Amino acid sequence: MKQVAGRRAMLRQLFGGMGSTALAGMLAGEQARAAGRYSGPRTPGKAKRVIALWLTGGPSQVDLFDPKPALVKYQGQRPGAVDVRTERQTGGLLPSPFEFQKRGRCGMEISNIIPQLATVADDLCVIRSMYSFNPTHTPALSLWHTGTVLLNRPSIGSWVSYGLGTENENLPGFVALSARDNGGGLGGSATRAGFLPAEHQGTGFDSGQTEPEKMIPDLRNRWLDAASQRRQLDAVQAMNREFSQSFGGDDFLEGRIQSMESAFRLQTAATDAFDIRKEPAAIRAEYGEHNAGNSCLLARRLVERGVRYVHVALGNWDDHKELPANYAKNCPPMDQAAAALVRDLKRRGLLDETIVTWGGEFGRTPVSESGTGRDHNPYGYTMWTAGGGFKGGLTYGATDEFGFKAVENRVSVHDLHATLLHALGIDHTSLTYRYAGRDFRLTDVFGTVVKDILTQGG
Repeated sequence: MKQVAGRRAMLRQLFGGMGSTALAGMLAGEQARAAGRYSGPRTPGKAKRVIALWLTGGPSQVDLFDPKPALVKYQGQRPGAVDVRTERQTGGLLPSPFEFQKRGRCGMEISNIIPQLATVADDLCVIRSMYSFNPTHTPALSLWHTGTVLLNRPSIGSWVSYGLGTENENLPGFVALSARDNGGGLGGSATRAGFLPAEHQGTGFDSGQTEPEKMIPDLRNRWLDAASQRRQLDAVQAMNREFSQSFGGDDFLEGRIQSMESAFRLQTAATDAFDIRKEPAAIRAEYGEHNAGNSCLLARRLVERGVRYVHVALGNWDDHKELPANYAKNCPPMDQAAAALVRDLKRRGLLDETIVTWGGEFGRTPVSESGTGRDHNPYGYTMWTAGGGFKGGLTYGATDEFGFKAVENRVSVHDLHATLLHALGIDHTSLTYRYAGRDFRLTDVFGTVVKDILTQGG
């Protein structure tokens, strides 16, 4: 509130002669932005931020976190229990080419293709019983990111930004990271603000770069120094505010005003926050100097500076064929970076207040496609969380003996959304936004908090 009062005083000083009506409009805008956060019922959750590690396409649960010995026993066969409709033509049961071992004090079974994540098993809450209903990428992606298959709703990152507000006015509250060439992609349902105020839109950055000037286009103003740029921006914003006051509020104009302010502040903040070259060599080596490592290291730098939600795209995992060869190439960087992130957050005392999530829009079938691949499987798959009030060293729920369907302690997308919000101190049924005559929420009319995967008070 002290910062808001200071900004209001600055506006009066700068634009006191422009007319009381226009000035009042500008001050009202500042006040509205200060109030743009959740003020409903609180939950015991104490987490403050989220890093979402996203494996676009869907990682295979039976090759990473959900071992199924029955796949070996019935290899090549198609028992009635797996005679489930798949998106593409599939064959018989396909055993995993990877071995599983019990890891950590908890004895969690993890594939040997991800040995680094095995070292943090006691910090992971592995949910083997996730389920969904759509086997197609676009609607399934939308369902996870926005809570619906409709392509016009706000993303979970936007809801978290709206619900918790910002801890750093110089950085976006919601950031999306992806190397342009890794297949993860930016935008769409992953970053959409929908009908929420435009300031909660996810801001995308190319984490395939290590220099802020290459990561963020036009980071430096080549023509004006900071003071001159500030005066120019103030003049433009004054005209925008006066126009808005004269013709009525406009969400798009307000979003543009916010974007210009954010971009100006980001010019200074980004040169520090986005420069992973400032990290010690040992830390960069721990994460790995590749796209996944750079992205996860940058995510840690952003959350420790107050960014609420960081979406990290970790490549394309849509392995319809040649899964063993693809995993031999794609698992090591993901494994190294994700494990380093969990360890690093824990060392810095940030893991208790930061939720790390891992997964994709669905899993893969235990039956084969194209001989060595697996088709999409929304009926039963694995995601994991770490930190932020989630129980470490826990394996929750189960799929059937072949890993096709969730059968024990089933967890829907809406259930996990509700649980994540609960851990962030937000009642998911109260985090609403009125639009087009009704109140919307991330979990729609669904969602149950899965308290068994939360620590006491989580």
